[in-house]
Amino acid sequence: MASTLFTQNIIACVWDFDKTLIPAYMQAPLFRRYGVDEATFWAETNALAATYRKRGYSISPEISYLNHLLTYVLAGKMAGLNNQVLRECGREIGFYPGLPDFFKSSRAWVKAKPEYAKHEIQLEHYVVSTGLAEMIRGSALAPEIDAIWACEFVENPLQPGFLQQNEMALEAAAEIAQIGVMIDNTSKTRAIFEINKGTNRNPAIDVNAKVTPEDRRIPLPNMIYIADGPSDVPSFSVVKQGGGKTYAVYNPAVRAEFEQNDRLRSTGRIDHYGPADYTVGSPTTHWLHLQIETICDRIVRDREAAVASRIAKPPRHLSSAPAPESGPTAKQTSFLE
Repeated sequence: MASTLFTQNIIACVWDFDKTLIPAYMQAPLFRRYGVDEATFWAETNALAATYRKRGYSISPEISYLNHLLTYVLAGKMAGLNNQVLRECGREIGFYPGLPDFFKSSRAWVKAKPEYAKHEIQLEHYVVSTGLAEMIRGSALAPEIDAIWACEFVENPLQPGFLQQNEMALEAAAEIAQIGVMIDNTSKTRAIFEINKGTNRNPAIDVNAKVTPEDRRIPLPNMIYIADGPSDVPSFSVVKQGGGKTYAVYNPAVRAEFEQNDRLRSTGRIDHYGPADYTVGSPTTHWLHLQIETICDRIVRDREAAVASRIAKPPRHLSSAPAPESGPTAKQTSFLE
């Protein structure tokens, strides 16, 4: 008998990281550790594409900062930078108010009502970022995140001829040397479809494979995408057009970010926006709570309707008494009857 791949009783909050969960860029602790001027680094990064173009090279702006970090390592300005150091720097990341508690408390919302618990509804949190995965893994929020999509580096890259070697040489002084994974604002949408199809839970499901809507682990209408601005428009569009919810946050101390969010809503890019404050009682917490409960209610309705449509009524003894010609009809007391 045919059956669906997943029960589709899972809700996903998909989060950007920088300026969504934290006030600035996550690399700040890394620059402090090595005494690198943060403003200078980003100014150089932003000028790389144009400068290289004058030399006849074409480079992707999205990959520029990763390459520039590697250049800093090669030049000795960040000597010894490896994935362990990135994790250590991640411990210094400071979050917006209410985090990481919000991630934990929000999971309880989907267990608060008996009908939600009956259908085993769950909430999962994912981070999809152009930042550094190892720093996120080292942060205080990491234990509350179900999976991370972000940029990664390779230490001690394999040398030519490694397939013919019986043993790999181990080097104690590891440094990042190559880009392992690069996430940009467009490839974030791939991560959304991996979450949607369940590729991250079942590697046998290729993200490019055709999967019917009823077989996807987390349908797009079960998703909420939360980010801070225009760079996330591709992801906003995928989730919103798929029937999910989209929400933008802004730093309450920066009016320009508020205006930016207002433009996103006025042009239909997002459903709503609010301050990056995840404390109990904040407008953002209220909105997210409302949307999560609304999705829970829909899941309950859909699942109970499906049960009602697939379970036949049990046979009953026929009454010997003739049916009344008029009068009120019996009401069905349960969708299982």
